[in-house]
Amino acid sequence: MSTFQHASRRVLLSEEGPREGFQSEPVGISTQSKVELIEALAETGLAEIACCSFVNLTQVPQVADAEQVVARLRRKAGVRYTGLWLNERGFARALACGVDLKPTLVTSASETFGLRNNKRDRQELLQGQRELATAYRRAGLNRAAGYVFTAFGCNYEGEISAAQVERSVQDVVQLAAEADMQLESMYLCDTIGAASPTRVRKILDRVREAHPTLEIALHLHDTRGLGLANALVGLQMGVRRFDASIGGLGGCPFAGNRAAAGNVSTEDLAYLCEEEGFDTGLDIDQLLRCAMLAEKIVGRPLPGKLKNAGAFRGALPPQSAI
Repeated sequence: MSTFQHASRRVLLSEEGPREGFQSEPVGISTQSKVELIEALAETGLAEIACCSFVNLTQVPQVADAEQVVARLRRKAGVRYTGLWLNERGFARALACGVDLKPTLVTSASETFGLRNNKRDRQELLQGQRELATAYRRAGLNRAAGYVFTAFGCNYEGEISAAQVERSVQDVVQLAAEADMQLESMYLCDTIGAASPTRVRKILDRVREAHPTLEIALHLHDTRGLGLANALVGLQMGVRRFDASIGGLGGCPFAGNRAAAGNVSTEDLAYLCEEEGFDTGLDIDQLLRCAMLAEKIVGRPLPGKLKNAGAFRGALPPQSAI
């Protein structure tokens, strides 16, 4: 097992709710509601909020107002308001509208998922990322985050081997080197919620052994109820960067089960970190208010737990005990 140690107790949570969360909901959420939630999230201490996607509107019509969302935001100093794109056309839109740029280089450990999600096989997807990397350099960008989708399993192919994940990580590392770009971190994504603590340990060990100096981050879903257990394993193994979504909004529209719970809840993950002695710098009470706002916006209960129970802050008074 990996002996990797991370001295820092600081954990960075990147918020995905306004992007991945809302794009998984039915069409109809207003631009103003999206902006209201983003601005509320900016008051929690979050340093990075993914606001929108610049993707094919035929596939994801929920994000047709991406430029309008960015234009209406009242930005808070110290917060990055980012977006997602999958190709040069999307990157050009992001560049034009003034969203904070977070260059990414992505691949999928499952080739079948890549075909369904990006309409490209492995080699075509890698070539598209090479072209994106060239566009990044033209724009003066020399840092990127790597993402490996379906790192813990695929609903089309089943279990993904550690060797497949390692090969995919190597593909992204090589792409970055070819483009003379620095990889800030490598996100291993539980795209369909297939991860378990055992799988997380196995995959992290394999990737760390091959790339001991690369910072590994996790993008976890709670589809099968193991999201926080997987996050705890990550924390114990030195992971200090996680994606999360307020209230547990979201999921993957191409994962085959829209009814399943989506991303790990931001407020639940922040609470876990704080209870385990890690520092997120986040205001838990304000996160809870944001979770309730998100629930109001989508008009249905969200799967996050902490918003229903509140944070535990000590024993009840004796007269209240049962």
